[in-house]
Amino acid sequence: MIEGFNAAAFVAATLAEDLGGAVSVEGDVTAMAAIPETATLSAVLAARQPLTPAGLPLMPVFFQALDPDCHCESLAPDGVPVAAGTWLFHVRGRARALLAAERAALNTLQHLSGIATLTRRHVEAIAGTGATLLDTRKTLPGLRLLEKYAVRMGGGTNHRLGLFDAPMVKDNHIAAAGSVTAAVAACKAAGLANITVEVDRLDQIEEALAAGADRLLLDNMDVATLKAAVALVAGRVPTEASGGVSLETIRAIAETGVTFISVGRITQSAPAADIGMDDAP
Repeated sequence: MIEGFNAAAFVAATLAEDLGGAVSVEGDVTAMAAIPETATLSAVLAARQPLTPAGLPLMPVFFQALDPDCHCESLAPDGVPVAAGTWLFHVRGRARALLAAERAALNTLQHLSGIATLTRRHVEAIAGTGATLLDTRKTLPGLRLLEKYAVRMGGGTNHRLGLFDAPMVKDNHIAAAGSVTAAVAACKAAGLANITVEVDRLDQIEEALAAGADRLLLDNMDVATLKAAVALVAGRVPTEASGGVSLETIRAIAETGVTFISVGRITQSAPAADIGMDDAP
C-alpha cells in the first residue's frame, strides 16, 4: 500500500496493544466468554458521514491476522469521496476473531479517513488558485507514512518526510548559525541542494535570495504581508505560506499568489471520521 511501510508489523503491534501483548483472539476476554467458538459474523464497515476514505487496504490485514480464512472485500476505493451510508468494506468469518479486531481496525480507518476528509476540504477551498496544499511533519509518532498516505488520498501533496530528505533552514538554525547567509552557506558547503529558507519578515527576503535559497517559507505572515512578499520575490523562487492556516483563511492566503500552502492541522488536528461496523447479510 505504501512504499517502505510494513503493514503486517503495524497491524500486529496495534492488535497486540489491544489484546494483552499477543495477536490472539484469546486476548478478547468478552468475546471468548460471550460468543460461541463456532459462531460466524458477516459485517460491513459503513460511512456514517460524508467522507473520503483512507486505509481500506489495511482492513484485510487486521481481520485476517486473527482469522486467516475470513472473506474480505473492499466496496469503495481509497481517495474517492463517499456519501453517508456508503458501505466501504465487507468481512465475513469467525465472530470472535472479527470482533476482536474491530476496534483496532476502525481506529486506524477512522483516523486516516479523518485526515483524508479534512485534507479534501482544504484542497477544495483553494481550487482554481494555482496553489498546492502541503502537509508537514506534524504527525503522530510512528504514523507518519500512514498519515502522509492519507493526505495524498485527500488530494494533498506530501512535503518532506523528515529531517533527512530535504534541507530547510528555519529560524532556530539561523539564530544558531548567526545569519541567514551563514546558515545557507553552511548547507551549500555540506553539499545540500534545494534549500528552503524560512523568513518571517520582508527584510529577510533579499538576504535569503542572495544567499542562494531555492525556496522561501513565508512563516506566520498575514495576507497583506504575504502579498508584499510574493511581489518582492517576483517569481524568482517558489514560495510557501505556513503558520496559522485554517479553512476560513486558506482561500485568501492562496489568492496572494504563493506557490504552496503547508498546513499542519490536516494531520495534527483532523477529527476521526465516523465509520462503524454493522451486521450485514
